[in-house]
Amino acid sequence: MGDKLVTLAIHTNEKAQILKEVLEGENIEVHINDVDLDNPGVSAGVRIRINESDLPKALSVVESRHLFSYDEEETYRTDDGRKRILVPVDFSDYSLKACKIAFNMARDLNAKVKILHVYFNPYYPTALPMAEAFAYQGKEEKEFQNIIEKVKENIQKLCNTIDKKVSEGEFPPVNYSYVLREGLPEEEIVTFTKEYKPALIMMGTRGKDQKDADLIGSVTAEVIEMTHVPIIAIPEKTHFSDLKEVTKVAFLTNFSQRDLISFDVLTKLLKPYRDVQIILTHISIKKGDQWDEIKLAGIKDYFSKQYPGLNLDYKLIDTNDMLKSLDEYIKNDDIQILALTTSKRNIFARMFSPSISRKMLFHSDTPLLVLRG
Repeated sequence: MGDKLVTLAIHTNEKAQILKEVLEGENIEVHINDVDLDNPGVSAGVRIRINESDLPKALSVVESRHLFSYDEEETYRTDDGRKRILVPVDFSDYSLKACKIAFNMARDLNAKVKILHVYFNPYYPTALPMAEAFAYQGKEEKEFQNIIEKVKENIQKLCNTIDKKVSEGEFPPVNYSYVLREGLPEEEIVTFTKEYKPALIMMGTRGKDQKDADLIGSVTAEVIEMTHVPIIAIPEKTHFSDLKEVTKVAFLTNFSQRDLISFDVLTKLLKPYRDVQIILTHISIKKGDQWDEIKLAGIKDYFSKQYPGLNLDYKLIDTNDMLKSLDEYIKNDDIQILALTTSKRNIFARMFSPSISRKMLFHSDTPLLVLRG
């Protein structure tokens, strides 16, 4: 075939830079040129050109990675063996922060990312008499269509922002796509989780000052209670953007059998991060109970034998005020992630007896890793 250059694709400059990086990683030489060479300043895109002899390999790379097939809903059903990270978003700044951490984690776990946005349809005319329903539907259909168009515009803006950050090196070039769902956010996130089967859900949250007035209705809190998948809740004031920056994770234990399962999941998620220390932490309301410390030391020894590569320590907190003491512990010991086990509970239990995970979600600006034992 010789060294003749052929056009592989035409993309925006941001997407072209991503594709160039991926192809060059496969030892494929890439040339990028403006589509409109006479007036490059107003070009609608750039042309990605490669040697004709590399064309079969390049097409295979592009097709296998689904690099820019953002909205093909069938792609999430294809199991290519990689882990999956689900990132529900609402187009806020803290959603973008969660995306960044998720992309970095996907790089380290060799995973792919699915961005999910759930929008609400306020127009349900079915309770009206038939004649009035048709009239109502016709009147509101345009407004609902405007909602859909706005949602599509917002998700595309988010993808364009991510592409730009990838091209600038701020985000790693991992495989990602998005899906839109209609309904109540917490219910649709849980439903989609059952279909998509992610290894992890990453959700951005507001700061504690903004969350206090939203105790019952928080989407993140409800998803934590309703799904069995590990969830990392990322407050907007989180100081790190990459788990490689994390050096201390506190694992809350209540000496439950479920903690053994949760801890094993935790070690798998943190496997790429060799420098992290895991502190086994127990909160005791019985001051001076020596048995608690004996049990903590015993669990540390057990885990040290089961997971010989881990950097483990333990901490016993004697307190009558759990939230205040946890705050002081997190601050004084530089804890960057608080990991804990939770169990599925019915709605009345969630309303009248909030779990530790729910209390900490609204009380703290520390990221939570919630595991289902």
